[in-house]
Amino acid sequence: MSPEDLARIHAAAFTDQRPWSAAEFADLTDSAHVFLAACPQAFALGRCIAGETELLTLATLPEARGQGLGRKMLRCYHDAALQRGGESSFLEVAETNHIAIRLYESEGYTQTAKRPNYYRLTTGQRVGALIFSRPLNRQ
Repeated sequence: MSPEDLARIHAAAFTDQRPWSAAEFADLTDSAHVFLAACPQAFALGRCIAGETELLTLATLPEARGQGLGRKMLRCYHDAALQRGGESSFLEVAETNHIAIRLYESEGYTQTAKRPNYYRLTTGQRVGALIFSRPLNRQ
């Protein structure tokens, strides 16, 4: 999947935040630590360094939601992280993204911290980021 494809899906999935550009995706995917799990309608982008894996972003096209693609991409991300020596995973999610929060909790993530006013929405409003983590050896 090209950086342009990633940017297109990300922009469609995150309409209330500034989407990442193709150049930003190109910079990320140029790193040896960054990996991608993808299908034509969704993707998960992760980074694994010294056993710690971060889910950088997970995006699904709006018309493909409700089909289990987010869960599939998250599980593919976990598998790829394990193959890269990942021992734990963490992520940040907007406190208003209740669908994503339910997905992460159903996949064994627990909230470990909160960053107040972390995300700036396109309206100018700020919302907090919840930090979730889980060990990767648990399915």
